[in-house]
Amino acid sequence: MQLQLKTWQFVEDYLKTKTGIIIPIGSTEQHGPTGLIGTDALTAEMIGRGAGEKVGALVAPTISVGMAQHHLAFPGSVTLRPTTLIAVVRDTVVSLARHGFTRFFFVNGHGGNIATVTAAFSEIYAERSMERLSNQPSIKCALRNWWEGAGTTKLCQELYPSGHGSHATPSEVALTWYKYPETMQQKPMEPRIAPNGSFADAEDYRRAFPDGRIGADPNLATPEHGKRIYDLAVEEVARDYEKWAAR
Repeated sequence: MQLQLKTWQFVEDYLKTKTGIIIPIGSTEQHGPTGLIGTDALTAEMIGRGAGEKVGALVAPTISVGMAQHHLAFPGSVTLRPTTLIAVVRDTVVSLARHGFTRFFFVNGHGGNIATVTAAFSEIYAERSMERLSNQPSIKCALRNWWEGAGTTKLCQELYPSGHGSHATPSEVALTWYKYPETMQQKPMEPRIAPNGSFADAEDYRRAFPDGRIGADPNLATPEHGKRIYDLAVEEVARDYEKWAAR
């Protein structure tokens, strides 16, 4: 159930029985020679919406631009500063909390968001605690990376015993090809499996990983893999949301 496709009356009625909402969050950044620039936002959105449909939870508009400064040497990548992303997350939560939402479950598609979003939660909790309003309901925030469920992790290991890597991975590329098959393309890549390693700023990243991949062979992806990953990730995220929202 997408928040932006509902009326305010619908939301008011929803809040009489439920106070949880799913918020997809990703990034707009390069994903190698064949991956979509919107991969991290698109995967978080599709899995967040799928989980919302499964459990009957509202799903907020996707936060599509994340903390991705290290990708800026590749055309098309967009980033927010960590302080800006903290403000975006904080304002989103505070806006929804005003209406009565108390459980905010962020479905994340970008590893680079984790530290910043976790810091945003700390800012939100500190602000609530320091206001000391006795009639203010307690709120809770959670960050769930879509790829971290036990079943999803195992499936990706089975599908890609080598060449999965950590960026422009075949699993995330497969997900986008399942949802957007018209975007599917394969290109020869050298080396076939990209190197692994660390990086600092954007220039350092591009020097180390000239085509954008890290440890990955995205040509292993297929739309059929994407459907299997999607179905399992949606199931696991939905189950985790229900368990967490009930606390």
